[in-house]
Amino acid sequence: MLRIEDLTLAIECAEPYVFDFKIFFTMSRLDLVIFGATGFTGKHAVMECARIAKKNPSLTWGIAGRSQSKLDALLEEASKETGVDLSAIPVMLADVGDEDSLRAMCQRAKVLVNCCGPYRLYGEPVVSAAVRCGAHYVDVSGEPQFLESMQLRYDSAARDAGVFVICACGFDSIPNDMGVVFLQQNFDGTLNSVESYLSTELPPQYQAAARRGGVINYGTWASLVYGLANYHELKTLRKQLFPDRLPALKPKLEKKRCVHFRDGRWCVPFPGSDASVVFRTQRRSRARPVQFRAYLRLPGAWAAPLVWFCALALYLLARCGPGRRWLLSRPRLCSLGLVGRGGLERPVTENTRFGFALHGAGWPQGVDPDSELPTKTLTAKVSGSNPGYGATVVALLHSALTILDERDKMPERGGVVTTGFAFGNTGLVRRLNENGLRFEIVEE
Repeated sequence: MLRIEDLTLAIECAEPYVFDFKIFFTMSRLDLVIFGATGFTGKHAVMECARIAKKNPSLTWGIAGRSQSKLDALLEEASKETGVDLSAIPVMLADVGDEDSLRAMCQRAKVLVNCCGPYRLYGEPVVSAAVRCGAHYVDVSGEPQFLESMQLRYDSAARDAGVFVICACGFDSIPNDMGVVFLQQNFDGTLNSVESYLSTELPPQYQAAARRGGVINYGTWASLVYGLANYHELKTLRKQLFPDRLPALKPKLEKKRCVHFRDGRWCVPFPGSDASVVFRTQRRSRARPVQFRAYLRLPGAWAAPLVWFCALALYLLARCGPGRRWLLSRPRLCSLGLVGRGGLERPVTENTRFGFALHGAGWPQGVDPDSELPTKTLTAKVSGSNPGYGATVVALLHSALTILDERDKMPERGGVVTTGFAFGNTGLVRRLNENGLRFEIVEE
């Protein structure tokens, strides 16, 4: 049945076009539209979406990007890869520099899946179009400046439109953000703090291939460089986003030393966006906020000075124009071979394993948190394979599907929100457990 609000939305999103009622009555929204489909992450998302649709034929989806020929070639490649006939999948042309094309694309989607990064450069026009046209939005951004500025600029408009804008739905930051929520739900008491330790592993037989082609895609490298270049923006953004400080929580979770030893491995602070995302989730929580720190486990003591030297050099180079241009033009040299520009070798990505150990501390049920120091501990583990692109697109697409299937279990109003806040009461963790991203409580 045609609703007046649907007609009004369609007319608004069609501006400045002449509105065609015949097109409107025959056109319905697709469940998902994958934008940036021919990029590195986008291709993986298309392959995974084809596999999901094979099991769920009622799912309607389409792809979008700048080049018709590349989009057509991608569908042909994905058909061969997955054994699914994708010839009828809708193809849309859209460009971040063309507002009209973005709005036309978003008008076709219930959930817009944005794989076009770096998001600092290309993300905001897509968010703006999605909110204006009443489409939910998910992406895999790991850029704190983008994440926090989108909440500052579009939260109110998204809530008014009744749509969700949920960034960081990939490796950044589903494992840690949903991992903390999962730990809270299983703690049976009051959780005060969580320390997360990330470890990765690539079997020896694939390490030669990793040296040839790298282990990090160029888009991820570019996002890191731009993030470091504009790191100074975060302090101002956070003052605007959260003008009122949280009450001091006791005992305070202190930051560990730059290099420390735990569980048989040397560890350093992990500089990703996870801490930002978890903080925003906990800030909006009605319960006592959980304090959070993230760390990276190193392969040996020798790696610690190398990591710190490279991190400092990368930061200093990214902060100046000539250094930034050099980093972006010579990624393989500047990353010591970690970044591949022509596409990573498949055996490397598929055989890379990862695990997050989330160590929680707090108080048992019935104990007043203000009366004594924490006496209860519990550890959750989140693990999987192919962290950058396999687990990432699985988490991304199942986040989108959760919006479609479990909207009634999500916050009543929309807004620019985090995964933990949006999906805390849904079955997202169960979905991920069924699709290769494992959440479990483990013995300490």
